[in-house]
Amino acid sequence: MVSRSAPLPRLDINGRAFVYLEAGKLLYIVYLDEFGHIGPYLSSTDKSHKTHPVFGLGGVVLPYTEVRKFSTYFYQLKNRLLDYELKNSGIHPAKWEKKGASLYTVTNVTKYRQLRQATFRLLNKVKASGGFIIYVGIEKERRVDGHDSKRLYHSVLREVIKCIDQECEQRDAKFMLILDQQEENVLRGEIVETASVAMFGDDARYRLIEPPVQVESHLYQTVQCADWLCGLFGRLAHYECEPTVKADYKAIHDYFDNCIHQVSTRSGIKKLKSRPTAHNLQKLVDKFSS
Repeated sequence: MVSRSAPLPRLDINGRAFVYLEAGKLLYIVYLDEFGHIGPYLSSTDKSHKTHPVFGLGGVVLPYTEVRKFSTYFYQLKNRLLDYELKNSGIHPAKWEKKGASLYTVTNVTKYRQLRQATFRLLNKVKASGGFIIYVGIEKERRVDGHDSKRLYHSVLREVIKCIDQECEQRDAKFMLILDQQEENVLRGEIVETASVAMFGDDARYRLIEPPVQVESHLYQTVQCADWLCGLFGRLAHYECEPTVKADYKAIHDYFDNCIHQVSTRSGIKKLKSRPTAHNLQKLVDKFSS
């Protein structure tokens, strides 16, 4: 925490934003990525709508004083763990990334002890840095008609902002958001608008100091870390909602679920109160497959 006698700190984010803190206030930087899938979901066997029953946002939250050290730690851990792939990529290590969805497969998790150990060390490092991880997801209605991807995204974004704001209220801290910039960034303006409404609306989120900044993940080790975590969150959320459909994900659950809960704060999946019966689900699948 910043001493009250110390000069007010200044933070430079991507050369575009300068943040001045009140003396004694702690600033958290929140790095978020997506997990699950934004589109409609009917079942794991449907021809078109079978990707994932949940959509969510998750990542890592760090005190600003620890960001540089944590970024270096993740960079070195990634390079050691994936040395072979990195050397064969032909890309500079600072710009090379491995997507969490490709890293945390059932095969990789069960086969490679090094991956499990590296993940435990990474989670412990977050905690030792005075940070925490967070994930917020919503299980989707089993339907295609009426599914609104934009509305779903904004609902999750508002919820994760609320959760972080409440945590920062308890810690007497401020926070700012950094999001992974998606390739088709059609929601850019709407994301900023949603965050602005959250900041200044009826239930104002006073701890959020600016609307989200979006960055390219291959240039930010911290955003890559958020992507790795979302690779785990996605598998765990799918197993939580459909344990019989994704029975092989139990291995990932057994290895990591407890540790993630120890490091996470105000996190969870909002599950459906009731799911369609097998008969009704098959009727939906038949309707949209014909």
